[in-house]
Amino acid sequence: MANSKNIAGLLGPAIVAVTASETVNIHIWAGNTAAGVHFNGTVIFIAGLAIVRAHNLWVRGWPVLITLSGWFLILLGLFRMFYPELQLEAAKHTYTVSIGTMFLLAGGIFLTYKAYSRKGSN
Repeated sequence: MANSKNIAGLLGPAIVAVTASETVNIHIWAGNTAAGVHFNGTVIFIAGLAIVRAHNLWVRGWPVLITLSGWFLILLGLFRMFYPELQLEAAKHTYTVSIGTMFLLAGGIFLTYKAYSRKGSN
């Protein structure tokens, strides 16, 4: 089982970078295709599998957020792979996308803080 701080040190900044860049470039999703969404879902699915494989740790405390993030990515990836048209339709509702982005950004900031702070345990 991998160290929670090490995985959070990769996952947190990655979530922050992806959500920030997607927010700044929200216009690129308007021209996306079902094939693009499917490919994105495949990459997300594989990332989720890697996280769960390395850190399927169900404990009380912040490390469980890493495990939950992995399972969330697996489910999101599968959704985008099997229902890319629904994902494209959902992306048109910017209010919903903004709320989801805020939650992801907050989670990424929290994981980054936990990974790089001196306080806290594994």
